[in-house]
Amino acid sequence: MIVHLDGDFETVDYTENRSVLLYDNIENEEYPLHWHNAIEIIMPLKNPFIAVCDGKEFYLNERDILIIPAGCIHSLKAQQGRRLIFLFDNRSIGENPALSELYGMLSMPVHINAEYDSEFLISLTNILADIYALYSDFGEVTEVYIYIKLLTLLARIREYRLTEVSLGEDEKYADKFRMILKYIENNYMYDITLDDLANLAGYSKYHFSRIFKKYSNTTFITYLNQRRIKAAELLLLDDDMSVTDAAMQVGFSSLTTFNRVFKEIKGCTPSEFRKLYRTVNN
Repeated sequence: MIVHLDGDFETVDYTENRSVLLYDNIENEEYPLHWHNAIEIIMPLKNPFIAVCDGKEFYLNERDILIIPAGCIHSLKAQQGRRLIFLFDNRSIGENPALSELYGMLSMPVHINAEYDSEFLISLTNILADIYALYSDFGEVTEVYIYIKLLTLLARIREYRLTEVSLGEDEKYADKFRMILKYIENNYMYDITLDDLANLAGYSKYHFSRIFKKYSNTTFITYLNQRRIKAAELLLLDDDMSVTDAAMQVGFSSLTTFNRVFKEIKGCTPSEFRKLYRTVNN
């Protein structure tokens, strides 16, 4: 399935004039650590499936859904069965300010499984089935409809998560948590501290850290850094943008820190990322 691999960077082999790719995959083959500029969605149809993303193992049962963000280092173990694998060009979402909330959600892998409401899970599998049907009968506007389906899927996941927070036993935290995520989305490029957000929410730093991790499944600083690096990826695609300027524009005051965090998250330096992208375009 991996056609072009340069180090651990995969050039997704889209068909000419398309930016979506679908595999009805039955290969019992191991795919080594790699990353790419596409959003990847995996749904097993027969037998479970295991994927490792950023060092974390995800065990997928049949009809589970795993969304792997663009730039996430991952590997797929050799395993028998059948699964659908979708790849979508990341730029169509990442470069649209109106979709910033959906793009921010993709700062880490998203695993939809039986812990979610069954009707909700079925609605998402139906969307993927619609994408499969569209892809199988590709026409002039098919890709438009496929992206509409993809955005619908991401929007439903985002909406479901916010609804679950508001209906949970900690409902009193729901509005504040949504407000904090919105604040980060609008201000990640500035100097945001844990103290700032704790004060904004009206909690102690310790209490706020605990609540944030419960609802986002990660720490504040990790969430913030992942969002900043996502924004930096798009800036680095502009040849006229220096690495230093990209670092400053997304909120890093130190180029050294930016390089370190970028490599921790992406597995390569900003300069290497830019070089790989230029190579792909050429």
